[in-house]
Amino acid sequence: MDADGKTRSFTLPSRLADLPGTEGWQSMYPYYTRFQPEDDQRFWFYNAMHFPEPMPAFDAITAEIPYEALGAFTTRIFAFPTTMGIEHRIVNGRIYITANPVTDPAEIQRRLAIFRERAGYYYENWERIFTEWKVRMEHLIQELEAVKVPRLPEFDEAEVVTKAKGLGQNHYVRENFHRVTELFSKMWHHHFEMLMLGYGAYMVFFDFCKKAFPETADQTVARMVAGIEVLMFRPDDELKRLAKLAIEYGVDDLFPSDCDAKKVLAQMRGRGEAGQRWLAELDRSREPWFNMSTGDGFYHHHLSWNDDLSVPFAALPRYVEQLRRGESLERPTERLKAERGRIIAEYRELLQSDDERQAFDQMLGLCHVVFPFVENHKFYCEHWFTTLFFKKVREFGALLVAYGVLAEAGDVFHLQYVEIESALADVSLAWAGGGKPMGAAHWRPIAEDRKRIIEKLKEWNPPPALGPIPPQINDPALQMLWGITSETLESWSRTAQGEGGKEIVGFAASPGVVEGIARVLKNVNDIGQIREGEILVCPVTAPSWGPVFGKIKAAVSDIGGTMSHAAIVAREYGLPAVVGTGQATQRIKTGQRIRVDGNRGIVQILD
Repeated sequence: MDADGKTRSFTLPSRLADLPGTEGWQSMYPYYTRFQPEDDQRFWFYNAMHFPEPMPAFDAITAEIPYEALGAFTTRIFAFPTTMGIEHRIVNGRIYITANPVTDPAEIQRRLAIFRERAGYYYENWERIFTEWKVRMEHLIQELEAVKVPRLPEFDEAEVVTKAKGLGQNHYVRENFHRVTELFSKMWHHHFEMLMLGYGAYMVFFDFCKKAFPETADQTVARMVAGIEVLMFRPDDELKRLAKLAIEYGVDDLFPSDCDAKKVLAQMRGRGEAGQRWLAELDRSREPWFNMSTGDGFYHHHLSWNDDLSVPFAALPRYVEQLRRGESLERPTERLKAERGRIIAEYRELLQSDDERQAFDQMLGLCHVVFPFVENHKFYCEHWFTTLFFKKVREFGALLVAYGVLAEAGDVFHLQYVEIESALADVSLAWAGGGKPMGAAHWRPIAEDRKRIIEKLKEWNPPPALGPIPPQINDPALQMLWGITSETLESWSRTAQGEGGKEIVGFAASPGVVEGIARVLKNVNDIGQIREGEILVCPVTAPSWGPVFGKIKAAVSDIGGTMSHAAIVAREYGLPAVVGTGQATQRIKTGQRIRVDGNRGIVQILD
């Protein structure tokens, strides 16, 4: 409450108006994603970490299914004591979320007993379960790859008769599309199977440290688990390997600073055995490591490196040049490990008893065991699997194009998944009956209108939060993953009232202080615009942006806490970073000179 005793609030959901020219945007999303009148009484925040752009109709499935899976594991399977799942709403194409806390002490204790037994089993068997998890995920990816989109020929295959299969090809239109979405759901359940337990182990350790060392910074606690090798850096490491091989094979002259991927590949084919050897190594790297989305796997248009080689090939010339100069391409992992050891030893020494030190060692040891999953799962799930998922859906779009229902395959992403089922049923009926689908007149105008609306919605600047400001934020996940605390909400509120000034407050994610020219990127597909020595300002960074971290001086993001992926990546690359600023991308312009203080979590606009 403020000094007058009134509850302080961001804009209420009910007060948000449609952007002119986007009327009817609600039809793109299911009814259960719309704000209800009672939602004005709850606090919501814009999940720009995962959804930094307006959501095309189909892509909204990447919020719906993950939140189903997250809620299943936190609420129903492991029974986290103080929190249940997340609810989400869509307004003007943007995803807002709120967590459902458990506040009744008796209910917390009831859930705690269940949680200890079930989570304890996973913690005690973590390495075995993780090994089995990777096998399950690889099998799931193979299942997805094996799904075929039926061709629907004039006459079905003769073996339908000779092998008495008893199923026409149009049956598989329905079954296989369902199979693709079912596998997507299964993947997200696997995603959250261990993830929240991984964060939970860190949260327990974090809470212990904040109580034992009240003055210590959140970043200092995070640095106690830094320097651990994870799969998310492997794609960037593959690029460095390819740069070294280009020099070794004598084909490094094919990588000028402005090299074009198609041109390089064509020239490489003409370089005899050396060129063929390098191309063979490229193919080795591409599967699976180039199944890396330029985003975080939540939008169909965030292409993978395999889909658009311009992203990895933009990094290769710089790596080749650095190697020519005799520079190391290694991340400062050993330095991070040394710092980690020093910090751990210093804080352990401050503890007053052997019991405290034993508890410290056990909790930190568990963090080191579980932390690799926190990052490694992303490659399997958000990148490798999701890249294939969007490809399969696009193939169904091509089937709809072949029957005239859609104008181009990509238009399938402007239909809800249940609408795609309807369009495919139209095709199936037409093929079976010998007629023509009726969908062109229905779906083509809808797809065109929604494409126009999505472009218009990009002009909206979504508020970082909606609804009444909570008197206090007690959920450590909101703080560590999204960077939402009472202090950041206060800063966002001042900004909303025009009191922001030249200083932007966020979370100190990675240490160091630098000044430089800002490069504001709101779309991950614009990553190629970053120039050497600039400071990246974006809604959120992703591990897949590794190749540009050798270019930039620092990173600033709108959303994220000390254990967000943005913060982890910045620390592993040794770059200053401030995350969870709320509106840095709206207040900073490309070309402005800014100072990033990763020690204090402050960004200053110097121009």
